[in-house]
Amino acid sequence: MILKSVALSHFRNYRDLYLEFDQGTNILYGDNAQGKTNVLESVYVSGTTRSHKGSKDKELIQFGQEEAHIRTMVERKGKPYQIDMHLKKNRSKGIAINKIPIRKASELFGILNIVFFSPEDLNIIKNGPSERRRFLDFELCQLDKIYMFHLTNYNKILSQRNKLLKDVNFRPELKDTLPVWDAQLVSYGTKIIAARKEFITQLNEIIYGMHKKISGGKEELLVSYEPDVEEGQLEVELLRNQEKDLKFGMTSVGPHRDDMCFLIHGIDIRRFGSQGQQRSCALSLKLSEIELVKSSIQDTPVLILDDVLSELDSSRQNFLLNSIHDIQTIITCTGLDEFVKNRFEVNKVFKVKNGMVKAENGF
Repeated sequence: MILKSVALSHFRNYRDLYLEFDQGTNILYGDNAQGKTNVLESVYVSGTTRSHKGSKDKELIQFGQEEAHIRTMVERKGKPYQIDMHLKKNRSKGIAINKIPIRKASELFGILNIVFFSPEDLNIIKNGPSERRRFLDFELCQLDKIYMFHLTNYNKILSQRNKLLKDVNFRPELKDTLPVWDAQLVSYGTKIIAARKEFITQLNEIIYGMHKKISGGKEELLVSYEPDVEEGQLEVELLRNQEKDLKFGMTSVGPHRDDMCFLIHGIDIRRFGSQGQQRSCALSLKLSEIELVKSSIQDTPVLILDDVLSELDSSRQNFLLNSIHDIQTIITCTGLDEFVKNRFEVNKVFKVKNGMVKAENGF
């Protein structure tokens, strides 16, 4: 899979921008707050329909403008794709693939597979469970449209059930409709739990060897899935917790409360690991993500590294850079020193300054 080019109009701090990427390693460098991450964000939006920062569409549009456009050219298994994204301030975005409008975002998934690695990802191990669930959901949605369908419907039903739980205080007769929502929540929720369980099994087959290499053979890493409720018990637990849910106006059990545990020699490093161990595990997780995508789609994803090298020590930097030689990569950084020092092969370099991007030669 190759990201050929991206064209922006009124996106973030870019009035107009057109970039062509090399199929190898591409670097965007420059001082902070110049617009490097905005380019990466546009690519991420093209592949997933949403910002990796969680920004709303209207926040992606250049100040003073009503709409923005992103046009991305992708080559997948020799076949060209054009992804057009039309962002609007007060309406839903428009999306077209090869100039044909699509009605569901799920139709876009799988055309441009992305693995995004930012400094925030280095804290995925020690931060709260919501970030680890986000990792699970994003990866599974990229690889499995059926999972995306189940997750989307589960979240809709969950939201409606929570609203109902609050409304019962004012209209007690609504309590009789709870079993209808519970049945749907169980139907979608059990499928989500089963898919997550299978995903963690596949992840462990890769991450064990990956982490052993990163740690120089010293550490054995195992990822454990921690479902809030086992798939066969969701219906029972919803009923058992019904009065508590009514009291607090929210659904207290289900896969929206799942977590993952990272164990080194049986020790939970979320709580007892050093920062170095946590960062090595995060690196192992991201590199394993690449291999999972490769295996699933029989192709390579596009790897995006957003200023992550500055957060890694030299040994982890070298391991990361040496692991990505066969995959198209876009890297942002403030300077080129690390690449020069390590004689790392770079195919294309862009200087970013004040919302202007200029290709450089002779690196």
